[in-house]
Amino acid sequence: MKKPIQILLVEDNAEYRDVMNLAIGRETDMEMLSQFGTAEKAIASLAEGSASARPDIVLLDLCLPGMSGLDAIPLIQDEADGVKIIVLSQSDAQADVMRAITLGVSGYLLKSSTSQQIKEAIRNVVNGDASIDPSLAKYLLKNLREKSSKSAVKKLLSKRELQVLELLADGDMKKEISDKLFISYSTVDAHVRHIYEKLNVRNAPAAVRTAYQMGIFPSDEWL
Repeated sequence: MKKPIQILLVEDNAEYRDVMNLAIGRETDMEMLSQFGTAEKAIASLAEGSASARPDIVLLDLCLPGMSGLDAIPLIQDEADGVKIIVLSQSDAQADVMRAITLGVSGYLLKSSTSQQIKEAIRNVVNGDASIDPSLAKYLLKNLREKSSKSAVKKLLSKRELQVLELLADGDMKKEISDKLFISYSTVDAHVRHIYEKLNVRNAPAAVRTAYQMGIFPSDEWL
């Protein structure tokens, strides 16, 4: 039997930890390995633990007592090589989203997400995809669009493909994209297929994240 996805939760709100414990406890393909109320304790645990006891996923709040979640990201990556981090926060601030993505997190979800959406994001990230809240993906596309003249993505994706990717990030379905861009459904389908092939991804959030990370423009303005 395949080993369940091992999850470490860093969250200072005890009630929210209980909610996540309950939600993950209902699943057979994932389990809560450990949970901590501060980043410092989580990092210390990773430093002391054996490789076999390390998590596959870290669910990380940003607003924590002591060290912030953003400051903790590189330290978690140092202590647990290969671990994938999903930010789970109330913050929808553009600066927070952009800095977290720049630091290499695999997902960024708001706490308003349903437990089902969070669990689906965990599965997607473990399978190599990214998971970004649709309401936040616009920041990545806005930055990508404004900086596209300096970006390698411009050479990789056509102007129309960037338009399609932006609408996918907004949560539009292919039929809606077809209507908005005044092109046929089959043309939209072809554009989506080409975007995924060029970026080597399987879904829209992963495409948005990959397109941003491939940009060869300064990211420090978001930090």
